[in-house]
Amino acid sequence: MTQRNLILLAFCLSVAWVGKTSGQSLELEWNPSVSTNVAGYDVFYGTNSGVYPYEIDAGNSTSAVITNLIPGMTYYFAATAYDASGDQSPFSPEISFLVPGAFIMTSGLIPGTPVTMQFPVVPGHSYAVQATTDLQNWLSIWTSDVTVSNVWMQFTDPDAASYASRFYRLVTY
Repeated sequence: MTQRNLILLAFCLSVAWVGKTSGQSLELEWNPSVSTNVAGYDVFYGTNSGVYPYEIDAGNSTSAVITNLIPGMTYYFAATAYDASGDQSPFSPEISFLVPGAFIMTSGLIPGTPVTMQFPVVPGHSYAVQATTDLQNWLSIWTSDVTVSNVWMQFTDPDAASYASRFYRLVTY
């Protein structure tokens, strides 16, 4: 199969993130190939750019659900189209996705050092870090703007040392 006979349009990604208590799921969607001899699509992915140890056959669908993704990990995806003989097109352009759900909190070794929180975010959402000393009355101590990319965010609580104990939670809107 030649590249001009089987063309996979840009892996125009539409991501739908579905959070679960165990692994995370991600739905990928792409534009169909303009080639008339496409029998189906394969989605390849892994945790290193350009290295795809996992493959999902999406059949003739232009979407696939990827399951059991690990929170806090970045995954890289590419797709191919194939014909009835199993010949594949070249890989689509690669896209990446940082799986939300991880929350890392660290404090310094010296008492009074500020507490730092890190967490991955999903585009189109705002996030707030809330704090309490009694687990009943929560106060937003930091709020993000609506995020536009899938990245790690960080917040450092400069007032942490002012409390004998302080609890935190992350809220998304």
